[in-house]
Amino acid sequence: MDNKSILVTGGTGSFGKAFVRQVLDKYPGVRRLVIYSRDELKQYEMSQEFSPQAYPALRYFIGDIRDQGRLRRAFEGIDIVVHAAALKQVPAAEYNPFECIKTNVLGAQNVIESCFDSGVENVVALSTDKAAAPINLYGATKLCSDKLFTAANNVKGARDLRLSVVRYGNVIGSRGSVVPFFLDRRETGVIPITDPTMTRFNISLDEGVQMVLWALENAQGGEIFVPKIPSYLITDLAEAVAPECELKMVGIRPGEKIHEEMITTSDSLNTVDLGPYYAILPTTTDQMADDYLDRVGGKRVEPGFSYNSGTNPDFLTVEQLRGLIRKHVDPTHEV
Repeated sequence: MDNKSILVTGGTGSFGKAFVRQVLDKYPGVRRLVIYSRDELKQYEMSQEFSPQAYPALRYFIGDIRDQGRLRRAFEGIDIVVHAAALKQVPAAEYNPFECIKTNVLGAQNVIESCFDSGVENVVALSTDKAAAPINLYGATKLCSDKLFTAANNVKGARDLRLSVVRYGNVIGSRGSVVPFFLDRRETGVIPITDPTMTRFNISLDEGVQMVLWALENAQGGEIFVPKIPSYLITDLAEAVAPECELKMVGIRPGEKIHEEMITTSDSLNTVDLGPYYAILPTTTDQMADDYLDRVGGKRVEPGFSYNSGTNPDFLTVEQLRGLIRKHVDPTHEV
């Protein structure tokens, strides 16, 4: 990162703040760190914690990824782009589908075109477990975005540019996620549960940031990286948050799955195991996949392999979940 200029789209979100915090802490030699987002209030609030006076490398740039002209201006002199901007609320996307498409699909293409028109060298785009075999519009738009970023490597020409994707599960404590929701509902004495068998993957913001930094360092271009992370039962999470509360079964919402999936059996033919992460490669020949493994190490997964929160061998216990809540959400959490 030394002497590099970095831009984060959606930089005022949960991930963006965590990414900025780690970059400022670990890479004091960064030349410029641009927060690109459309909400001036969130930028003002973020600047109270990360002020340009205390961190001279910081820049706050108001803009929307739907606006390609503004993106091009923001990308001038940028070396690295981390694309975290998205509309991600499932019910809102179902009700306002084209708004979601304009940001998550057309906005993604705007980011790619702006990278082509500038000197950007390295791009990592954030995805979601909902992009694997999607059943809701949000997941479908993120799958489209993933395909746009991976396929862009085919048309980059002579540019010194790598584009890759990181795909991970639910981030504990992020805005709009289930843990803050359960903590709020604890006061009512009733916790709504969609289905008692529901499972989800779990990752912390810091782990997500570490994965993006790893991808920036190691990506060859065209991969979708998937972390090896634990799962939890939704009922165990409710027990960890509020064991004294009644559990009320409310049914699955439109666009929800019982178990989340990050690698489908259809992906297995193009998936390799890199140790801490899996990588879904673009559709390639066996020789191309072997060449990739010769460069980076790792091994192929078995045909028919899938990575599913319900069949994941690594599950968090109730006590482990409580520890994570104290660490990442509420240090004072007690039951």
